Amino acid sequence: MSFLDLYMNKNPLITASDSDSEPVATIFGIPFDATHSYKPGCRFGPDAIRDSFNNIEIFHPDLKIDLETVNIEDLGNTRHTVVASEMMDMVRKITTELVTRQRQLFILGGEHSLTYGTYTSFPKETGYVVFDAHYDLRDEFADIKLSHASYLRRIVEERGPENILHVGARAFVREELEFLTENKIKTISDREIRDGKGPRLLKDYVSTFDTIYSSFDLDVLDPAYAPGVGNPEASGITSRELFDMIHSFDNIKVTGVDIVELNPYHDNGATASLAAKIISTLIALNLSQNN
Repeated sequence: MSFLDLYMNKNPLITASDSDSEPVATIFGIPFDATHSYKPGCRFGPDAIRDSFNNIEIFHPDLKIDLETVNIEDLGNTRHTVVASEMMDMVRKITTELVTRQRQLFILGGEHSLTYGTYTSFPKETGYVVFDAHYDLRDEFADIKLSHASYLRRIVEERGPENILHVGARAFVREELEFLTENKIKTISDREIRDGKGPRLLKDYVSTFDTIYSSFDLDVLDPAYAPGVGNPEASGITSRELFDMIHSFDNIKVTGVDIVELNPYHDNGATASLAAKIISTLIALNLSQNN
């Protein structure tokens, strides 16, 4: 039996424009926020992102790509659980199965803990780029090790730090900085982005990989641009700075993407719109490489 039949609700919201063609990308959601520590509600994020995607323009004239004419497969959401270890097991099985299809994969959260299950289901040589206001390198948080605040530490422990690039951190504790320094994890700082160096530094990094997995914690953005997140941090990057860096992926194959920490209860629509635009842009960039 397929794990998709076992764990997915098969209730998609994104409908294919060209359902007779082979899908260019697959999407599924993980409505999980049981370890969240500040503003719960991110489990409702996947459907909010889908709703926005269905209402934004998805024609990219600069890339000569019109997503209205392609098939985007939406598998719906995983079944709901409040047990982190159960979520992780379910997500690993689903993602591992989907990776074998060799199709661009988008995972909608939900909180950031899910990335420990999704990224580690990709081949080990896959580069990892995370955009996040926080390092998420605590050993544990609120008495648990499988947490949105410690998921990246779990990845480092399992796979090592060599293929990781962290982008945009501006809020962390001493323990995390010490672990980051000790393990020589590569970073692009919030200051470097504001100085205009982000796109070049990111392009230099991704050029060393054949494939990339990118994780977008929407709190990397200033709350002025993305108010609807679980852990907002003031004085972040702008949406324009983020998309300038996203376009640094123009010559690299981005095989996996997750978008996490959207909290629709605190959103005015801006955050969901940004999340939807990230999906649209990364699909278009991927398709433009084949044109």
